[in-house]
Amino acid sequence: MSDSQTQTPSVVRGQCLCGQVAAEVSVPFNRFFQCYCNRCRKKSGGAFAALLFTSADSLKWLKGEDLVKRFDLPEAEVFSTAFCSNCGSPVPFLSRRPGVLSVPAGFLDDDPMIRPEANIFTEETVCWFEPGQQAPRFDQYPITPK
Repeated sequence: MSDSQTQTPSVVRGQCLCGQVAAEVSVPFNRFFQCYCNRCRKKSGGAFAALLFTSADSLKWLKGEDLVKRFDLPEAEVFSTAFCSNCGSPVPFLSRRPGVLSVPAGFLDDDPMIRPEANIFTEETVCWFEPGQQAPRFDQYPITPK
């Protein structure tokens, strides 16, 4: 195997659901958290938000930067979110903490080469999350809904 085949990539790429917003992010990431707070649930639409963090200068937009919309929650010190204005998918954004880039893990098409290191704000976990982890698993959508 040649050196080029064994080298760790220096960037990972991602895009929104409609493909109109795409970017690459330099790796490695500094942190990877799964956040169960009410705000992150609202912005992700799921039981938690999976967020990667790195330095602000790590992002390079490939297309669609003009489609990115941002929302800063006024009453929060640091809470923000950004999304594609066409499909609504979460996209990377500069944190309100200086020098920090937040990257929704689901935005990435490539392996971020880091795994979640902490589950945070777990006291706010919704009552249906744990039971949902015990529910039957399928490789695709079940054909017969109840």
